[in-house]
Amino acid sequence: MWRSLLLKGTTCLLQVAAPSLLHPRHFSSLCVRLLTHRLLHRPPCGLHPRVNGHFLSQSWSRAFKKDAKSTVEFPTSPITVTDIKQYLRSKDIPFHDGYSCLHIPSIFVEPSTRRDSFSLFVDKTTGQFLCKDTQVEGSWEDLQDCLEVMQNDEQDFLSPHVLLGYPESVEEQEERERELREVQRIWTSSVPFTDLPEDEVQLIKAMFQITKISNVTLKKFGVRLFKPTRSLVFPWFGGPDSSLKGVKLLSAQSTDTERVIYNEATVPKCNSYYNLFGLHLVGRMDSEVVLTGHELDTLAVSQATGLPSVALPRGVSCLPPILLPYLEQFKRVTLWLGGDVRSWEASKIFSRKLGLKRCMLVRPGEYRPCPVEALAQGKNFSHILKTSIPAAHKSIVSFKQLREDVYGELMNTDQVAGVKWTRFLELNRILKGHRKGELTVFTGPTGSGKTTFISEYALDLCMQGVNTLWGSFEINNVRLAKIMLTQFAMQRLEENLEQYDFWADKFEELALYFMTFHGQQNIKTVLDTMQHAVYMYDINHVVIDNLQFMMGQENLSVDKFAVQDHIIGAFRKFATNSSCHVTLIIHPRKEEDDRELQTASIFGSAKASQEADNVLILQEKKLVTAPGRRSLQVTKNRFDGDVGIFPLDFIKSSLTFSTPLKGKHKLRKVAAKPENEEAEKKVEDKKERATKTTKTPRSTKTPATG
Repeated sequence: MWRSLLLKGTTCLLQVAAPSLLHPRHFSSLCVRLLTHRLLHRPPCGLHPRVNGHFLSQSWSRAFKKDAKSTVEFPTSPITVTDIKQYLRSKDIPFHDGYSCLHIPSIFVEPSTRRDSFSLFVDKTTGQFLCKDTQVEGSWEDLQDCLEVMQNDEQDFLSPHVLLGYPESVEEQEERERELREVQRIWTSSVPFTDLPEDEVQLIKAMFQITKISNVTLKKFGVRLFKPTRSLVFPWFGGPDSSLKGVKLLSAQSTDTERVIYNEATVPKCNSYYNLFGLHLVGRMDSEVVLTGHELDTLAVSQATGLPSVALPRGVSCLPPILLPYLEQFKRVTLWLGGDVRSWEASKIFSRKLGLKRCMLVRPGEYRPCPVEALAQGKNFSHILKTSIPAAHKSIVSFKQLREDVYGELMNTDQVAGVKWTRFLELNRILKGHRKGELTVFTGPTGSGKTTFISEYALDLCMQGVNTLWGSFEINNVRLAKIMLTQFAMQRLEENLEQYDFWADKFEELALYFMTFHGQQNIKTVLDTMQHAVYMYDINHVVIDNLQFMMGQENLSVDKFAVQDHIIGAFRKFATNSSCHVTLIIHPRKEEDDRELQTASIFGSAKASQEADNVLILQEKKLVTAPGRRSLQVTKNRFDGDVGIFPLDFIKSSLTFSTPLKGKHKLRKVAAKPENEEAEKKVEDKKERATKTTKTPRSTKTPATG
C-alpha cells in the first residue's frame, strides 16, 4: 500500500518539475523506478544533466547551492578505487584504468550511436562521474542507482532526461536565466580584433602587454574586446555542441612601477565557472597539452609552439576535479603555470591529481618566466619545454637534483617566505609570511579571544587567495561565519542591515569552507574530511579549533598525553604530505592569573611544541579597572628563528584586532620567568631589600642584583 502511494507521489513530483512537458515517454516505468529507488534507499542527491533536454530548458547547467559551497561534508562511507573496480566487475562493466579516472562505456548513450565507447569517467578519488557525450554528472551513489535500475529492467542504456535533478528554486532559476542573458549581452556587444582599427588594436595590446600576440591567434581562440570597460573577453565554449556557456572579462591597470595588474570577472560567478580555455580547439587525437595558469599564457604557448594549450579557470588557486575527465586523453601534460614560486608549488600539487607519471613541470626562473613574458622577451619555447622536469621523483636525490630548487629559493626569498598578512604587519616582521606545509600551534588563556583572533588571522590570508577550511568544534558555523563577516565588513551589520546583501555577496566569493562537525570528533574522520577538501577545493590552510575536542573520541591509550601526541603527529604528517598549512588551537594548562603563558604552558607533553613549525601565544594581562591588555607572542619560528611579541588592540565594533599606533604601547622583551616559586621569592626579596636601602641614609652599599 505505502509503495503505491510513494509511486503516486513520485509521479506528482515529476509533474510538478515539468508541468508543461507531460509527454508519456518522459514518465516511463524506468523513470519512476529510478527516482523511487533513490527516494527509498537514500537521501536526495541531485544529478545535474547539462544537455538541452526537455525537462530542464535553460536551467540545465551545473547548480551549486550556497550552503553546498560553504560547508564540507565527507561521505559517510568513503569510496576507494578498489571498491569502484570491484563493483564494476560485479556488474560485468568493462573499464580502462586512466590517470585520474576510470573510463567506462556511457550508459546514457544508445550503443549504436556512441562516438567513443568509453566516454563516461569515474573519479578514482571521489567516485564522481561525468559523461562527456551528454554532460550528465553525479556522485558514485547516483551511478550505482542507475546501473541497478538498468540491470533490473534489462535496459541497454538510460536516457539522460530520466535523470531529473531536483528542481531549483524560483530565485535560482531567475539568477541562472539572468546570467545567461548577461553572457549573451556581453558576447554580442564585444568586437573581434579583426573588426577594430589598427591603431586601437595596438593600443589595447600595449595596455595588456601582449603586443607579440597576433590577431590570427586572438581570432583562433575567439578573444574579443568589450569596449564599455576596455576588457578582453575570453569565451567558454562547452558541451557536445560547443555552445557559449560563459565569459571571462579581463581588465588591465598599470602601476607606478610599469607593471600591469589584471582584474578578472566571470559570468557566471567563479564558483560555477569551469572553463578550460582553449579546450574547444583540442583535437580528439591530440596526446600532448600545455596547461597554463592564465588565458594570455595559453595564447602565447599556442602561437609560439603550435601545441594544444589550455588555461585553468581560476589560475593557480585550484584545479577542480570536475575538469579532470577533459585532460584524460593526454599522455603528456606540461604544467607551465607561471614564473613565480606560487605557480611552482601549484604545479607540484596539481600534478598529483593529474597523475605524476605523465606530468612535466616547467621550473620558474630568470630564463623561464611565464609564457606571455617569454614571448615578449623572445625566449625559445622549444628549449623551455624540453628542459621541463618530470613530476615523479625517487625517494633519494642528490644535490644536483636539488640545485635549481636551492637557487630558486635564494633568488625569490620574499616569495619563499609565503603570503604576507595585511592586517598584522608585525607578524610579517617576525614570521616573514604564511607558508604551505607547516604546522602552527596557537594557544591563549580561556576567554582571551583565541577564536576571534584566529578567525581574523585566517580571514586576512583568505582574502589574498589562500583557500581556507575551518574546523570549528567549539562554536557552530553560523556564529563563526557571523564573526568573520563582521570582521570582513569592519562594522556591526546588525546596525546596518541594509548593507548585509552587499557584504554577504563579496564574502561569498572567498574560497572559504567550513566543516559541519561540532563537538567531539574522531581524528580519522576529521583527517579524511581534510584530505577530501584538499582534493576537491585545493585547500591551502586548515584551522582546527580545537585539539581537545578530538581527544575524547580516541581509545588508543588510557594516557591522555599519548592520545594527544598521536593526534598532533597525524596533523603534522597531513601538513607535510598535503603541502597544506594547519593551524591547531590548543588550550593551555592551568596557570596563575598573574603569570604570562610560555611554550611550556601548552597543554600536554612537549610533542606539540616539538612538531610545530610556529608557536603563537595570545597573552592577556588582566586589569581590575579596565579591559585586559592583549599581545601576540611568537615563541617559535622554524623558518628563520626570529621570535618576538607585539601588542594588540581589540575593536569591539568590528570584532577585529589591530596593532596599536606607535607610542601608545612600547614593544618589549619578555623577561625569563622563574623556574619555581622559590626562585620567584628570591627575586621579590632582592627588590624589597633594594627599596629599603634607598630609603635608609646610613646605608652606603649597593645591594647585589640578581
